[in-house]
Amino acid sequence: QLQASGGGLVQAGGSLRLSCAASGRTLSNYHMGWFRQAPGREREFVAAESRSRITYYTDSVKGRFTISRDNAKNTVYLQMNSLKPEDTAVYYCATSQRASYSAIYYYTSSYGYWGQGTLVTVSS
Repeated sequence: QLQASGGGLVQAGGSLRLSCAASGRTLSNYHMGWFRQAPGREREFVAAESRSRITYYTDSVKGRFTISRDNAKNTVYLQMNSLKPEDTAVYYCATSQRASYSAIYYYTSSYGYWGQGTLVTVSS
């Protein structure tokens, strides 16, 4: 099970840290991704980290968001700084064990297991 938390209401320019805690699986064995879905829009890629700790970001969050993991806590984080109203969405974490991850990390279909999502609302 993946449990995402840390969402909330924040003013533009503020920060939030999302957490994705796993039970029943060891996250160090997985590639991890964060996606988001705004109302009326498709779920989109935000950030990912491979098992070998290579990180990937969508262009709109580069320099503002950081993905990391704490294997001892079996948790993946998404630190979000300088938040903008357009970051408002439900954020989901997901796991992948796909090969050739560097070529497919941004596809939702590359991930086999998803958390329930946490809502981030950024006010202007």
